[in-house]
Parts: sequence; C-alpha cells; structure tokens
Amino acid sequence: MFRGCAGAGRLGRGRRKSFLAAPLLLLVLAGVLHADWDFDLISQRAEQLYGPLGEGKARIDEWQALLERLPTLDEPAQLEAVNRFFNARLRFRDDIEIWRQNDYWATPVEALRKGAGDCEDFAIAKYFTLREAGVASEKLRITYVKALRLNQAHMVLTYYATPDAMPLVLDNLVNVIRPASERSDLLPVYAFNAEGMWLAGKGGGKQVGDAKRLSRWQELLKKMTAEGFPVESGR
Repeated sequence: MFRGCAGAGRLGRGRRKSFLAAPLLLLVLAGVLHADWDFDLISQRAEQLYGPLGEGKARIDEWQALLERLPTLDEPAQLEAVNRFFNARLRFRDDIEIWRQNDYWATPVEALRKGAGDCEDFAIAKYFTLREAGVASEKLRITYVKALRLNQAHMVLTYYATPDAMPLVLDNLVNVIRPASERSDLLPVYAFNAEGMWLAGKGGGKQVGDAKRLSRWQELLKKMTAEGFPVESGR
C-alpha cells in the first residue's frame, strides 16, 4: 500500500515540516550529475560510508541493470520503468522513522540500502535515474504538492514532453502515471529542477528563480559525490 508523504508535513503540526514552510528552504538548485556511473566504486564507497549493504546490494544491482536497459526504451517507456522500479523497491517510511530526523533528503543509494524512503526520496531517485538515462533536465521537475485526500504535503516528479504540455505525474501514491489534469487529488505548490524554480500556474507555472543554490540539494550532491557519483556544478 502506498501512503502520502507525512514526513513532508501534515498541515498544522509544527513538529513535522510544513508544505507551507518548505518553499522558504528553496534557493533553487545548481549542480548536475554527469558521465557514466561506476557501480563497483559506488557500492564500495557506500559500504565504507554506511556499513554493510545487506539486501540493499541486490536493490542497487537491480538499479544498475535498469539503467543499462533504459537507453533501449523511448521516453514514455523509460518513465514507466523508472516509476515502477522505485515504487516496487522502496517502502514508504517517514524521515523520523528512517533517519531520526524531521527532514532528510536521502540519496538513491541510501534509500535503496534501506529499502525505504519518504516521498522526497522517491522523487529524487526517479529524477536522477531519468537524467542519467538521458531525459533532458527541462522536461523534469521535482514538484511539491498538497495531497488533498490525505491533507498532507507531498512530493512527486513531473514530466513535460514539451514546455507547454500537460505534465505527467510520477508518484509513489499510485503506480499508474497520469496527466496532472487527472490528479485532482494533488494541488501543485511549486517545482524545481536544474534550470530554476516555478510557482504553480497555467502553462507550467511562473519561473521565479534561475539556477542558483539550494542548500538541501547541495548537501545531497555532496553525499552523492562521496558515494562515487561524478558531479559537476552548473547545468
């Protein structure tokens, strides 16, 4: 069963991160992964950083196999494969339960090692996987929404086939990728990617920032660099 991202802030509860407060943390990300990923090095570094991978090693190996297969697929099939992969291999858990922190952005390796993550971890893992598969940054946005039925903040990955297209929603709540017009249960708030930040609105929303800095994203990139992922600054 898929759950909402309670870790992203149940509205009105100060002890959890609020979807209203989340935009205050956002300064717009910069930094992209580049080059092929060396999974032997990544697994070795992960064990050095986090200890034995256990069952997570098999999940990381499956991730590598997925990435090797993705270039043979067209983009719609890539979206489906990536969405299914992480929804099947990660259980939803709050940050406080996994990391003993109210707000923690896990790397894909950390999430796969644990076999669990919150909504942010699902969206981040899907974003990096599709970027490594060759999907252009401008087609992908990590999007904060309010999950109306759950009355919770939530995070999804959205895909724009063209700049003005109705985005498709990759979500841990449901396995089926649907256009945003069919997800009346989600109210978009804002989105970001390597190109900038957008407030929700028609035609993809209003861009309100360029590629500057996002502190939590920079922390995430530093962790991924330590894990053996090649990272460079800029677009």
